Amino acid sequence: MRITLSILKADVGSIGGHTKPSEGMMEATRRAVADAIDKKLLIDGYVAHTGDDIAMIVSHTRGADNDDIHQFAWQTFLGATAIAQKGGLYGAGQDLLVDAPSGNIRGAGPAVAELEFDHDPVKTNPVRPAESFMVFAADKCGPGAYNLPLFLGFADPMYCGGLMLPQMIQGFRFNIIDMDHTEGDSIIELNAPEDVYKIAMLLRDNERFGIDSIYSRRYGEQAAAVSAQRLHSIAGTYTGKDDPVALVRNQRIFPAPEELVSPFTKAHYIGGDARGSHVMPLMPVPINTPVTGIYCLPLVSCVGFSLDADGCFSNEVVDIFDNPAWDYVRIRAQEKALAMRDQGWSGAAMLPYNELEYSGFRDTVEGLLSQFSVRNGHEAATMSATSSSQ
Repeated sequence: MRITLSILKADVGSIGGHTKPSEGMMEATRRAVADAIDKKLLIDGYVAHTGDDIAMIVSHTRGADNDDIHQFAWQTFLGATAIAQKGGLYGAGQDLLVDAPSGNIRGAGPAVAELEFDHDPVKTNPVRPAESFMVFAADKCGPGAYNLPLFLGFADPMYCGGLMLPQMIQGFRFNIIDMDHTEGDSIIELNAPEDVYKIAMLLRDNERFGIDSIYSRRYGEQAAAVSAQRLHSIAGTYTGKDDPVALVRNQRIFPAPEELVSPFTKAHYIGGDARGSHVMPLMPVPINTPVTGIYCLPLVSCVGFSLDADGCFSNEVVDIFDNPAWDYVRIRAQEKALAMRDQGWSGAAMLPYNELEYSGFRDTVEGLLSQFSVRNGHEAATMSATSSSQ
């Protein structure tokens, strides 16, 4: 059967500021997903939150970018928004950037990632005798948060020893999107290992270039899908950070879970944090973690699933970052965060001017620029000389 996995995530309101959605919002979302399963729109679904973002992970047979699936998600987010508004919660409907999208909701605010593949999990299947995958969901961070870890997991044998095995040694194709291009998706295809330096050249810029998808070069199977979009490019103003999601298949012809998550031990620096304008480390956290730590440390969760022959999720999921081994990484992330925020507004502690999400900050600077004048009247003299020569 042809199966589609979709993750759709949005911030539509939270308690006491940007912390977490209310249980009423979560329960309404779970009921909506259960109802969609009963109506045969979905095969299965799972609902959770990372920080203040509600995520729906669903399986179905309708393909990627399906209007019915996306409209279901939009209406579900609207329902949660109504609950947030009634309760006076902060940022109700924040990520719903258009009034009523008529079809799929890419570019309308919610983070969307989808994988579509032929699903035949039997022992005689030489490529995928069993289907397992992971869902990454991030909050308080920019769209390129997965650039470094996915690059290391799919292109660097120091992190993924499996890349030296016959089924992966041909490498992976990286589809990279230019997120500054708003008139349609602008994509370049680059192959690892031979294009690895070119891939790194692009992915170093987390604010402009992002991984859109990754494919096995030997089998042609899609390994990963990432929501790579800029909310401020869509809305024209700051509405919250981009908070990306990713779907990543694992095992057999793809890296194993431990190979895919090992790069997150770096707690690497990304754009995000309070008002989306600082440079801070990405902290791996258990699913359903609220934003209540010091500052607004960028968070990422990871949940593992198995998929049966009918497209249903396993009865249990595994919370990858809910393990004592990650406690050390969380402490390291907090130490890195304190060191960076100790520098306050100066230099590398904040994003470059053109990437600041503080719109008021830019307005103030632009107002000050209009008050600058050239010392000693040089500009006036030059203008006068130019006028005389004409």
